[in-house]
Amino acid sequence: MTGAEKKGRRKPSDTCVLVTGASGGIGSAIAERFALDGCRVALHYSTSEEAVRLVADRCRSLGAVQVLTAKADISKRAEVLRMRDELKAVGFVPDVLVNNAGVAHYGMLQDVTDEEWDHVMNVNLKGTFLCSQAFMEDMVYSKYGRIINMSSVWGLSGASCEVAYSAAKGGINAFTKALAKELALSGVSVNAVAPGAVRTAMLKTLSDEELNALAEEIPVGRLAEPRDIAETVHFLASPECGYMTGQILSPNGGWIT
Repeated sequence: MTGAEKKGRRKPSDTCVLVTGASGGIGSAIAERFALDGCRVALHYSTSEEAVRLVADRCRSLGAVQVLTAKADISKRAEVLRMRDELKAVGFVPDVLVNNAGVAHYGMLQDVTDEEWDHVMNVNLKGTFLCSQAFMEDMVYSKYGRIINMSSVWGLSGASCEVAYSAAKGGINAFTKALAKELALSGVSVNAVAPGAVRTAMLKTLSDEELNALAEEIPVGRLAEPRDIAETVHFLASPECGYMTGQILSPNGGWIT
């Protein structure tokens, strides 16, 4: 029996899911979706302690058998390793890693400072690298795992005034495809989700009029809700999805094809 087949027979309560950037938006929706299955869930956050506690409460009420919170700056190796070791000390070894934490940046490239560029790259791309490297070892050892990286449509097509963000997300796409090939024979799949326009705090700078105009550009006629993205992540994390690896799925309502 393969590692995937063994995992496929496990109860959801035996599945450990770590979601980075889980204090709100897409991250909290992902965590809550796994909580509905009765999984064990670890919620990573960087600064929003009060917000992540509210998400943890919702996850418990939805049926998660265990909910943990973990604070770390994922752009720093020492903090990622500390988070891994603290989770492992209480018996939490992720079968599913969702690299969701990220930051956006809007502005003309000519105005981007070194500090702004480094911050976008460090959180989005380096954080994905550090977390994947830290947590994949146990997945490889057990011959089973799911790594799901959060990208963006702008990582596929690029966006004016979002060059740094687009470059970071494009890097995540290439990282996903390459790591998938490295880990394929170990029973670990690596995929990315590249959402379109999602109704989260990242769009808070847009007026209602601008949001409505944006929705009109999308063939399905609306912005995505965080739960739409969570369902895509949930699909990729399933034991039955083991043959899909190295793929970039883009739930965007037909906006970018």
